[in-house]
Amino acid sequence: MGKGDRRSTKGKTWRSSYGKSRPKKKNVKKVEPAKPEAEA
Repeated sequence: MGKGDRRSTKGKTWRSSYGKSRPKKKNVKKVEPAKPEAEA
C-alpha cells in the first residue's frame, strides 16, 4: 500500500492516474441565476 500500489490513492497520485480510488472531479456545481418569484 504505497507509491507502487496502483489501487491505492497514493499510488494513483504518484502515477498521476485516475480510477475508483482516485476519481476525477467532474461534478462542478453550476451557479444558477436567481429565479424570480411567480408574478401575478
